[in-house]
Amino acid sequence: MNKLVEQIASEERVTVDTLGKLIDSGRAVIFKAPPSGRAVAVGEGLKVKVNANIGTSPDLVDEDLEILKLDAAVKAGSDAVMDLSTGGDLRSIRKKIVNESAIPVGSVPIYEAIVRSVRTRGASEKMTGDEMLDAIRLHGEDGVSFVTVHCGVTVSAIEHLKRKPRVCGIVSRGGSFIARWIRSNNKENPLYERFDEVLDICKEYGMVLSLGDGLRPGAIADSMDAAQVEELIALGELNRRARQRGVQAIIEGPGHVPLNQIASQMMLQKQLCDNAPFYVLGPLVTDIAPGMDHITSAIGGAIAAFHGAHFLCYVTPSEHLGLPNVEDVRIGVLASRIAGHAADLARGVEEAWKWDEEMSRARKDRNWPEQLRLALSPELAREIRARTCSEDHETCTMCGDLCAYRTDS
Repeated sequence: MNKLVEQIASEERVTVDTLGKLIDSGRAVIFKAPPSGRAVAVGEGLKVKVNANIGTSPDLVDEDLEILKLDAAVKAGSDAVMDLSTGGDLRSIRKKIVNESAIPVGSVPIYEAIVRSVRTRGASEKMTGDEMLDAIRLHGEDGVSFVTVHCGVTVSAIEHLKRKPRVCGIVSRGGSFIARWIRSNNKENPLYERFDEVLDICKEYGMVLSLGDGLRPGAIADSMDAAQVEELIALGELNRRARQRGVQAIIEGPGHVPLNQIASQMMLQKQLCDNAPFYVLGPLVTDIAPGMDHITSAIGGAIAAFHGAHFLCYVTPSEHLGLPNVEDVRIGVLASRIAGHAADLARGVEEAWKWDEEMSRARKDRNWPEQLRLALSPELAREIRARTCSEDHETCTMCGDLCAYRTDS
């Protein structure tokens, strides 16, 4: 662990002592490396990280396609990937992704328990608490680095939805099934009641616990309601218990949030969850942009990261419309990376400023090879430039001979 901390401290441009204190205090975590990959740190004082979701659905099962998505995410610069598969041989898909990934792999074990219960008993609400925990253990055995577990969807939290119904209800897949289980069985969420066992499994396999936001808002109108806040309070309590047991944990955050609420929601999370690393889906700042939600997500992600989010879950152009393809994965990762980098700049991260200045100087000098090398996506930049001129052409076709840099030189 000491060598790993030294390595990551060097990558993050912080001292070993600083990183060690952040990890010890629960303000930063380290996702362990997959067999052929690298470890990644997420948290306070570190560069903003990006996660890409991949995985099959019952309507589209293609293991090779998921590996192509994994490769696209890695090539685009994602720091982690999550396997959200719900169709096909879930374990085969997961093990293949873990074994071939160059970056840490996360997962959502409750999906496995749900799918198994539906396949064997015909209904998700018939799964048992033991089966929920067994799924977490299975993912640990398969080398997963971090797991989303919906422990905060409690009887008390979902009661708020009865008193004040939402426009979009529960939009988290795991959260909706846990809520359905609670209502059908008239019992408390086993993942909440048996949280000590969840911690035991995570500790045994060295997995970071991602405390899932099963009641995140899926509509701007639902943002910051009582159910969301109640769940966040519960996650704060569970995070403290994880720290006491020596289990690393991060907190998952909201989905659809209006611009004016993002800063306050980040502050609330910090206060309720003792500055644990915050993992946000987006947030998406409007509901009206299907096909362009990678943009709505990047807008929200940049603001969230500036105000304290540490880990951005990408959103692709396919969000709300269908399963993403390989190109969607690439574009989603790049959009989130822009958001994270913009936040790093605003937070004064020296490496981020250096990167931008180098690009600006190359642009001023009309040094096209250097501009393309420094681009967030050299591949995309080359594709666009090649549409209208050669790589070594002195100017671009926007201004041509009227280029301001030529005039000013």
